[in-house]
Amino acid sequence: MPTRNGSATKKAKTEAVEVAAHAEKVAILDAGAQYGKVIDRRVRELNVECDLLPLDVEPEKLAPYKAIIISGGPQSVYGTDAPKYDDGIFETGKPIFGICYGMQLLNHHFGGKVEKKAKREDGQFPIEVKTECALFEGVPSRTEVLLTHGDSVSAVPNGFAEVAHSGDLIVGIADASRHLYGVQFHPEVDLSTDGKQMMKNFLFGVCGFSGSYTVVNREHMAIAEITQIVGPVKKVLVLVSGGVDSSVCAALLHKALGRERVIALHVDHGFMRLDESKKVCKALEAIGVDLHNLDATSDFAQAFTEINGRQEGPLDEQVSPEIKRKIIGDTFMRVTQKMCTDLGIHADDVYLAQGTLRPDLIESASKLVSGNAECIKTHHNDTQLVRVLRDAGRIIEPLKDYHKDEVRALGTELGLSEDLVWRQPFPGPGLAIRILCTDKPYAPAGREQVQAELEALTKELGHVDDFAVSLLPVQTVGVQGDGRSYAHLVAISCRKAAAKGGLALSPAQWAQLAEFAKAIPGRVHSVNRVCLLFGDAVSGLVDEITPTTLKQHVVHKLQLADDVVTETMKKHKLMRKLAQVPVVLLPVPFGIAGAHSIAIRTFITNDFMTGTPAIPGRQVPVEAVVEIVERLTSGEVAGLSRIAYDLTPKPPGTTEYE
Repeated sequence: MPTRNGSATKKAKTEAVEVAAHAEKVAILDAGAQYGKVIDRRVRELNVECDLLPLDVEPEKLAPYKAIIISGGPQSVYGTDAPKYDDGIFETGKPIFGICYGMQLLNHHFGGKVEKKAKREDGQFPIEVKTECALFEGVPSRTEVLLTHGDSVSAVPNGFAEVAHSGDLIVGIADASRHLYGVQFHPEVDLSTDGKQMMKNFLFGVCGFSGSYTVVNREHMAIAEITQIVGPVKKVLVLVSGGVDSSVCAALLHKALGRERVIALHVDHGFMRLDESKKVCKALEAIGVDLHNLDATSDFAQAFTEINGRQEGPLDEQVSPEIKRKIIGDTFMRVTQKMCTDLGIHADDVYLAQGTLRPDLIESASKLVSGNAECIKTHHNDTQLVRVLRDAGRIIEPLKDYHKDEVRALGTELGLSEDLVWRQPFPGPGLAIRILCTDKPYAPAGREQVQAELEALTKELGHVDDFAVSLLPVQTVGVQGDGRSYAHLVAISCRKAAAKGGLALSPAQWAQLAEFAKAIPGRVHSVNRVCLLFGDAVSGLVDEITPTTLKQHVVHKLQLADDVVTETMKKHKLMRKLAQVPVVLLPVPFGIAGAHSIAIRTFITNDFMTGTPAIPGRQVPVEAVVEIVERLTSGEVAGLSRIAYDLTPKPPGTTEYE
């Protein structure tokens, strides 16, 4: 069982209750879940201030807080590796909301039972809730939620009631008299459709918060943090990609420190979108940023870096996603240091600012966010070298507690143009991580069995006459079961002539196809991404690849394809409706020697921690998709074979393919 550090004193308990009467902050106790840090986003979205604290926090340190939320976590409450906690946190008299592991801990502490059940739940499931419970006011009696658990509450403590069920499993408990609530699911993520209402009910209905923590309030706090860290003299160097995050970061620094103390550097690493660097320079100069533009295309192409004591490079010959990201991240640092030298600035006198967001750190398992989260992938702005600089106190990340929608709101408040604020997110490594590099087909032992499972599932679900399924010879990055997956990509293609290779599917058929695509990773766990392949049906295993690295002609091919997709999205007014639309180059020729294929990932999300694809006929016009496919297969972009449309939610597929 969890180790307890002792009990809170009566004095600490009394002081906590007295202070809580005036407090307007929530303490989020972190038990280490991958999605746990999205809780603070949901709380702030409702204009309530919160702090992330370790689960083993001393109870007296909770005095400034009005309520407590306990996050999810990967351990079992009865396990020897269960996180430590002080039982005094349950004796403060404050309202408590336990989520996933937090509910199990709440139940366990007060004398209930938690057991590992034969039935495990991972994914979006319908649950039944008791709407008379304060937590579920305004929530339908049947609602969809994200469940990811193996342990379950089997008996509730005295004073608690069962308030939500998933079949015969208890997924909600409450002791209304003591303001104690717990849910087994994750109300903080988008896949819990009424989760925001539940959070609102707890914060305002149960706890009585006023909701006064606004964007303007937070802007002032961010500026105060910048000036406190940097001091009155030193300058800040900020790497500006031209995306939303780095642009807002530069604008915030500009407001906090003034033009003379902010050195903005735009690095053209050769992996920008078509003419992006020119557009970036024009947009940033328009808001008064003193921008230094550096063309470092050749520096990045030929870059090396040391990884685990071994020199890796050059970049334009690498096929490993992790090596590509680390070379790019470390090269950014070296270019920054050289820029300081060229400008006559001593590195010790300059801080490096980055537009790092909380999802970046969560997915990189940075200790700044959580020491327990497993690494999903290395973000370019959170490499080991960056962590060393951060530990030395030389990096400032003003947006590290922000999510994407919050950054847009802050950008608007800072006076940035609508075009800049609503620019599609673009990763720092650029198109380098949207080109799947390889020198051989991905053909692990057992793939024939995986293909057989796919065909059996297609038959079982009644799709064998309509669709063919094929295992492609590439891998993509995903997240499954709170951990990183690097697994198979599956292509579905249409068998019937009436479908015209997928171009004549009706909205109802697209919806059916999306459900089929969603079912595949749930049943065939070695698959983490599924797409529709336009054109003639492709059956069985695909073994042929086009050897691909980050050579300039390969990058240019993707730049042109990406521009076609972007132009079409703008034409159909989809840029604000879709959170992001990565366009990915696949090294699969489908019978055309030397050709590549394109995957289009339309993505709908509020927080980028979870999300869904835009289904043609529902969230995106079918004619927009048809127009993109026809343009890309007409010869407008040379060297393309097939076009695919990604139908994968997150999880299991991450936003990007690498």
